[in-house]
Amino acid sequence: MPLLTVSQAWAVLAVAILMEVGGTTSMRLAEGFTRLTPSLMMVLFYAVSFTLNTMVIRVLGLSVTYGVWSGVGTVLTAMIGIYYFKEPATAVKMVSIGLIVIGVMGLHSATRVGT
Repeated sequence: MPLLTVSQAWAVLAVAILMEVGGTTSMRLAEGFTRLTPSLMMVLFYAVSFTLNTMVIRVLGLSVTYGVWSGVGTVLTAMIGIYYFKEPATAVKMVSIGLIVIGVMGLHSATRVGT
């Protein structure tokens, strides 16, 4: 019997995604492990994210969990790069982000069809 319902799994996955984004952002702020606090935060955020993912995989399955986690995490991280770190928002980058969003929506809908 799963420890989480499907609705709970999606909520936990959302937190896991935010933790992963926090870890990736902290990686950028750590400047190659030369700054202690962001380096420690990176490890903490990733540890929490992976722990939550292991809970969610039991309910949503590997393909959906990892696909949504990595896809949404990639989009959010790209947006942080563009808005916070002032990276260029090229047309290719924006179209690619849109394609990731479409893929994540497809994976999400696959869980609704299968239940």
